[in-house]
Formats: sequence, structure tokens, C-alpha cells
Amino acid sequence: MRTPSQAAGPRGILTDLPLLLVAVVWGSSFLAVKHLATAQTVLPVLVLRFALVLPLLGLLVHRRLRALTRAEWIGGALLGVILGSIFLLETFGAVHTSATNAGLIISLNMLLTPLGESALSRTPVPRAFLAAAGASLLGVGLLTQGAGLRAPSFGDLLVLGAALVRTLHVLVMGRTRSLRGTDSGALTWVQLASAALVFALVSPFTGAPAPWRLAADWGPRQWALVLYLALFCTLFAFAVQMWAVRATSPSRVSLLLGTEPLWAAVVGIAVGGDRLTVPVFAGAALVLVGTEAGRRSVPAKAPRAVTRELVNEGSSGRPVVATRSSEGL
Repeated sequence: MRTPSQAAGPRGILTDLPLLLVAVVWGSSFLAVKHLATAQTVLPVLVLRFALVLPLLGLLVHRRLRALTRAEWIGGALLGVILGSIFLLETFGAVHTSATNAGLIISLNMLLTPLGESALSRTPVPRAFLAAAGASLLGVGLLTQGAGLRAPSFGDLLVLGAALVRTLHVLVMGRTRSLRGTDSGALTWVQLASAALVFALVSPFTGAPAPWRLAADWGPRQWALVLYLALFCTLFAFAVQMWAVRATSPSRVSLLLGTEPLWAAVVGIAVGGDRLTVPVFAGAALVLVGTEAGRRSVPAKAPRAVTRELVNEGSSGRPVVATRSSEGL
């Protein structure tokens, strides 16, 4: 593992920049989804995205796929169903709320995962963590108010649901014995393929247009967005993480990728036209500070169930393959 002084050198900077770029594209993915999908086209959009990324990702991990056992295929497929729920909640949520709200609310997963693990293992969490969690929840409350007092939007609640299901995904993965030690790249492919199959099977019964008909109606702008989500937010992110976790420390990978909600807010306000009102600014600040403080306050010796988070996907299609100490995405 590299020391901080080593990480700060030229080689460390060359490692940090691609990781920071991953965080930026993840943060921008909420706005990309908002401009690409509608409530009626979420499922076919997801099918097309996965149809683009699965063959390319398969080229990277096909040898590892052949080494999977039957139990690993089944376990990965079951996790893929949970993963599909995350994609649906996040994507529908991004359609119905602002990109800023979506990116910041989903970051609550960093706090929910240790809380869930603590409940399952019946171990207390530090008071500092509870204070950080309270600050983040207050921030979400302010964030969803916009310019005045109102109930959270439907999209806000969907993204919050996605954060809860993400936590479930991490906890189930950590406690599934058949998947311990499974290659993260191969497991990512199995889960994405399983989720894509569910989307393809369910889509015809929702009244949504067939994926190929939607693709035929797309212009250059829509194709650019779906390629961006598939190639940059999924394939590029996956490749960079697989490289970076070997080139630097897992903690450094986690720290840089943890800036995602900040970039979601920056992109949403600067490019997406989200309004920067006083409640939004205060809520965003509380969420960012609270999640980072909570992440740092969790003890280094965390329960094993969440110390190796192999995959944690969202609407951006983000496969997190770095080893982490007691945190979500």
C-alpha cells in the first residue's frame, strides 16, 4: 500500500486524475439520464444501455466468467434482480427530480450501509457517526424543499428508495457465502446481464415502446447520451477502478470516488439549470459534510460483511470493485 507521501507524487497524481474523472462522469450521469429517458421509456433505455455495454464488458472478463461455479452464477443472478431494482428506482427518480437532488440523496447510501450492518451484527455505531447521519438527513430535508416548504417530490422518494435498496444489495452480497472470493469483474457482468434480462422481459408488459423502435427514433443527441452512459459511466469506470485499486490504496480510491455527489450538484446547477436557493445550498452542504464525516467516523475494523463491496450499481451503471472499509458508494 502506498503511503500518503508516495500517493502525492507525480505517479499518484496520474492515478488520481482518472479516478476523479470517474467521479465526475458518475455525477453527470443523473443529468444525462434526465435528458435521455422519460417515465414511459425508462425500461427500453436501460435495455439499450446494457445491450451496448455487456458485449464490451464481456470481452474484458470472458475468461473469468468461465471459471465461475454454478452457485456463483445463481448468486450473481439473484443479486442482479436487486441491482435491477436499484436501476429502476434511480432512473425513474432522476426523471422525476432534479439532477442535483438525485446525486445528493443517493449519497445517503454511505451512511445507510454501516447502519444496516450495525443492526444485523448488533454492534453500536459511534456517536459521531449518528451526528453525521442526522446532519445528512437534515440536509436532504432542506434539499427537497426547493424555494419553499413542500413535501418531497415523487422523484426524491424514488431516489431515497434506491439508496435503501443499494444498502440491501451491499449487505446481501457481503453475507452470501457462495460469492465470497468471487472475481468482481465476472460478478459485475452476471449481475448486469441478469438485470438486463429482467428489463427486457418486463418492458413489453408496461406499454413502453420496443427498444429497437425507440432506437430507430433517436437522433444524434440521444445516441450520444446513451453511449456516454454505457461507455464512460460503466465501461470506463469499471476499467479505471480495476486498474486503480492495484495502483493505489483502496482508501484513496474510495475517497476520490466519494466526491460523486459534489459533481452531481455542480453539473446539475451549472449545466442542468437547477436553482441554487438558500435551502438547496444549505442542504447540499449538510449532505456532503455529513456523509464525509460519517464515512470517516466509522471504525477501521468494520464487520467483514461490508468490507469488500464488489459491486454497487446505480443509474450511472457504476461497478464499484475497490475494497472498502465499512462504507457504501
